[in-house]
Amino acid sequence: MPRRVVVLVAVVVVVVLGVGAYAVQAVRRHQQALAAAPTVASTALAGVLAGPHIVFRSTLPGPQYGLVAAVPIADPAGARAFTPLACDRVDVAGSFASCLRTVPGVATTFETDIYDVSTWQRTQTWPLPGIPSRTRLSDDGTLVGTTAFVTGDSYATIGFSTRTEIHTTADGSSRGNLENWRLTVDGQPFTASDRNLWGVTFVDDDTIFATAASHAAGKTWLMTGSISGQSLTSVADNAECPSVSPDRSKVAYKKVVETVNGQPVWAVAVRDIAAGTETLIPATKGLDDQVEWLDGSTLLYGLPRAGQAGTTDVYSVGITADAQPVLFIPGAWSPSVVR
Repeated sequence: MPRRVVVLVAVVVVVVLGVGAYAVQAVRRHQQALAAAPTVASTALAGVLAGPHIVFRSTLPGPQYGLVAAVPIADPAGARAFTPLACDRVDVAGSFASCLRTVPGVATTFETDIYDVSTWQRTQTWPLPGIPSRTRLSDDGTLVGTTAFVTGDSYATIGFSTRTEIHTTADGSSRGNLENWRLTVDGQPFTASDRNLWGVTFVDDDTIFATAASHAAGKTWLMTGSISGQSLTSVADNAECPSVSPDRSKVAYKKVVETVNGQPVWAVAVRDIAAGTETLIPATKGLDDQVEWLDGSTLLYGLPRAGQAGTTDVYSVGITADAQPVLFIPGAWSPSVVR
C-alpha cells in the first residue's frame, strides 16, 4: 500500500476515534451533571392526579431528569409528582397516556408506549420509525396520533422526512399512515412525492387537523379530514402543528413569520374555525412546539432554556394579539392538560 494511503488511513482513524471519544465524554459530563444536581422537590402522585393537573416531561437537572411528572393546575410551579415513566413526548387523555421514547442500545431504537394511567403499567407498545416528535390522544383516549422524524431531527432541517400514523390504544392496531391518504390542496388532488404530514390533533374520533408540506413547493398547509374516509383537505397555508381548542371552536398552530440565515422562525397563531379569521401572537416568536390549550383562552408551549442544554421551560400565553408569554412550569416539556 502506498505510504500516502497509509498515512491518510491513519489520520482518518485518529479523527474518527477522537470524535467518538469526545462524544462519549460529552455524554458522560451531561450524565454526571444531572446526577450531581440536587433532587427536585416532589409530592405524592395520587394527590396531584385526583384533581385537575398537567402532565409533562421534567427537564430540571437531577436524578428525575426525563421522567414524566404532574403538577396541579392551580400550582404549576410547585412541587411535582413523578411517575416511573421516561418519555421524550407525552400526552394523557381518558384512561391512557401516550409515551414516545428513545430506547438506547448498541443500535438506538424508538417506540410508542401506551400506559394505563390508573396503574402506570404499559398496555401496548409498537416501534417508531425514527426520532419522536409529536403525539396526541383523542379526548376519550381511544385513538393516538404519533409523528417521528425518519430523516432529520427538526422541522428547521432542510430535507427532513416524517411519518405520522394513527393507532387505537386498546390493541395498537393502525388506522393509517397519513402519507397514504387522499390529499386535496386548494381544491386540487395533491400527489407530490415529497409530501410530509405531521402534528395530528383530534376534533373527535373521526375528524382531525394535521399539517401537510412539500419541500419542492416550499409550503405547509393546515389540513382537516376524516379517519374513516382516509382523506385530508387544506384549510389554510403556512400553518404547522395544530392543536384544537377544548370547545372545538378554534385551532392554534405555529406559522413562519420570518427567515433568519435560511432557518424558519415561528410564532403562534389562532384560527377561528367558523369565521376563518386568524390572530397572530407575535410575542411567541421563536417557538418550535405543538401548543397545548390550558383552557379556552390560554395556550401552553415549551422553549429551550438559554445557556442550559437539555433544560426547557413551559410558558403560558393568551390568545389575543397583544398577549405576552409568562413562565408557567420551569424545567418542563410536552405539557398535557387533564381537566
